[in-house]
Amino acid sequence: MIRAHDVLPPVLPVFPLGGVILLPGGRLPLNIFEPRYLAMIDDALGSHRLIGMVQPVRAGLGTNLGLVSGAPEIYGVGCAGRISSFQESGDGRYLITLTGVARFRVAEELAVTTPYRQVRTDFAAFEADRGEPPPAGLDRALLTDRLKRYFALQGLSADWQAIDQASDQALITSLAMICPFSEAEKQALLEAPSLPERAALILDMMEMALHTGEDDDDAPRH
Repeated sequence: MIRAHDVLPPVLPVFPLGGVILLPGGRLPLNIFEPRYLAMIDDALGSHRLIGMVQPVRAGLGTNLGLVSGAPEIYGVGCAGRISSFQESGDGRYLITLTGVARFRVAEELAVTTPYRQVRTDFAAFEADRGEPPPAGLDRALLTDRLKRYFALQGLSADWQAIDQASDQALITSLAMICPFSEAEKQALLEAPSLPERAALILDMMEMALHTGEDDDDAPRH
């Protein structure tokens, strides 16, 4: 949910990072070390404290936005994040946490003189990100069962007590951000119109992974 005094700027600096998404209300820790992104954080801290998280488009996955100066393409939807914590390391890195504010469409990538990329934003399609989401209608027993099987397949551990106590919104947001889905799947989760649709996608993605894992186990060995 967006804070009352958050301003959604018409232009945002963006941090393209494959396999990583930010969702409204989610928290994303980042270790910043490249000089261009250190400059981006410095500039954001001096203004609205917002940056946009976007994924680059990999070859063969389709196109969403034209190239600027040969830079990798980025998907057409990202999420604005507010720098909610900031710490300098002793070796020149920034350790920050972004809190998701609202998703945006990339209206245009700008030709800029800054070392980092900037886009013109359009938040109109994601007005719902500013309010409380509708109930997800989660079948928690189904989700927990599927999640345990999926985590076992992936070799992941979890704090099941914390999962049981989490709200539907917090749980679905966290799973979408941390589960090792493909970049295209992550983008689909980011662009899901509503929390119930995102929850349904997560269940489907886990089920597909489980079926693939079972098929691999049943494959003949030579």
